[in-house]
Amino acid sequence: MRDNRPPHWRRWMAGALCGGGDPPLIGPPRRVVRPDRFFTAHLGFTAPDLATARETAVGYAEALSVLRAEVALGASAVSPAEDWRRAERLFCGAVGPDGERCVDVAGHPGFHHAPGPGGLGWGDGDVV
Repeated sequence: MRDNRPPHWRRWMAGALCGGGDPPLIGPPRRVVRPDRFFTAHLGFTAPDLATARETAVGYAEALSVLRAEVALGASAVSPAEDWRRAERLFCGAVGPDGERCVDVAGHPGFHHAPGPGGLGWGDGDVV
């Protein structure tokens, strides 16, 4: 215990001696816990062209999201290894009427689809 000044000590002991039970073994944290932050995992792989790389990256992202629920599909992107600034989104991410986001691949034709089997569809239909 760092702070053993008499007023602090008396308050602490009063809780233990006046029916408060045993004094706590662990005090409250001194620092405020920060909310979770967003991080990115970069996975490298080879592909003959950007279209194949995009398909492979979509497969990796979907597989990881099945294994780990905290993987954010909407934040997935693909880029050439030497130029991270040219990252392209992998998934549509359009916001639906109930606040859900479309989980189809970027640039898909037709309706947008909410996640999960039987997810809500919205948009312009098959109009391109």
